[in-house]
Amino acid sequence: MRGIPGLKRLRLKFWRRCTLALLLLWAACWVVVSALLFLLYGSVFSERCTDERSHRILARLCLDYSSGALTGDLCEDLCVAQKLVYKHCLYYDRGKKVIQADWRGQPIILKSKKEIFSSYQHLSMLEEVETQDIPETELLLMVALEVKNVLGLELSNNTMGPLWTRKKGPRWKAQVASMWSLLQQEEYIYFSLLQDFSKHVLRIIGSCGHFYAVEYLTAGHAWHKTLFPLENVVGSSLAGRRSRVRAITDIALSFLDMVQHFDNDFSHRLHLCDIKPENFAIRHDLTVVAIDVDMAFFEPKMRDILEQNCTGDEDCNFFDCFSKCNLKIRKCGAQRANNNLQVICDKIFRRWFSPNLRGWSVSLPLQLQLQKAVQECAELGHGDAAGHQRTLKSLSKLYHLLQVTQRELQKAE
Repeated sequence: MRGIPGLKRLRLKFWRRCTLALLLLWAACWVVVSALLFLLYGSVFSERCTDERSHRILARLCLDYSSGALTGDLCEDLCVAQKLVYKHCLYYDRGKKVIQADWRGQPIILKSKKEIFSSYQHLSMLEEVETQDIPETELLLMVALEVKNVLGLELSNNTMGPLWTRKKGPRWKAQVASMWSLLQQEEYIYFSLLQDFSKHVLRIIGSCGHFYAVEYLTAGHAWHKTLFPLENVVGSSLAGRRSRVRAITDIALSFLDMVQHFDNDFSHRLHLCDIKPENFAIRHDLTVVAIDVDMAFFEPKMRDILEQNCTGDEDCNFFDCFSKCNLKIRKCGAQRANNNLQVICDKIFRRWFSPNLRGWSVSLPLQLQLQKAVQECAELGHGDAAGHQRTLKSLSKLYHLLQVTQRELQKAE
């Protein structure tokens, strides 16, 4: 009987030692994993979106402006008059910088694909000849060639207006160098070319060197209950459930307008290959705006991207743009198998018109019709000629049902 307490003490000592060993092993593993993560992703930590780094980037920009290396219609306000004031950093990844600023009391966004002006490809012609001696027609030709290289589009001189508005005079060399840095940024070209033709892209306000300013709009978020912060768009008038439903219906109709616009109103169809709430915003009139078009491509460029070697259909997926693999020649088809409408139905409309949602201020039969129409739109393939007809039918059906929803909500007020 006396031996039993001793045995208990021995067991207790054994378990204490085991627990201590396990804790030490866990701590050692944590240290090793942390070290590996730091080694693997050290560059991520060094590229944090900080105020200090942003201030240094803008200070470097102003230094290049004062030295005469670059210019732009916003440089004076940023670097001298202090009418363009930094607020905070929104995004920084692999050099791409997105900054919120205040310009003459108006919130704006400053963007650049690279943080330093000298990182952009230099135009060798600026060193070979006097810039003033370069004919305007030659500069327009260079712009057209750069647009073709970036977007895959052939542009005539009379469509270059938004991209080339500079006039000869003081700082002419800096003007040409600044323009060349902007032309190496796909988003800037898209926004510049389309802003006079489309209400669904961001408006460009101005530029300074390689940074360009666009209107400030609040982006959507996948974690947001309504995907977009509606209270920031039209204020407290959306306090009621019916008001929120009405706003969502109007926004959905604007998405359909955008789809039809991008499909039909340009010389080539514009494909959106990264569709998610974060890449769109809503204006106060509830118009949908594409605010990030890094993954947008006109038809010629889209075909070049999709036409790759493959061993199966999964090799032909480029983000949200899919193609089919021809196993006989092991080549992806150049024609996109899905389309903008299908992806928007899948990633945006499903969230709004889900069977799990309750409390819609419209009749149950209409809710069910909308849910079914969205489901069909999201799941059907649209690549061939027959698919194109299904797309048009689906688009027309969604338009009709959303307009009926609008009328029901108006009657209920």
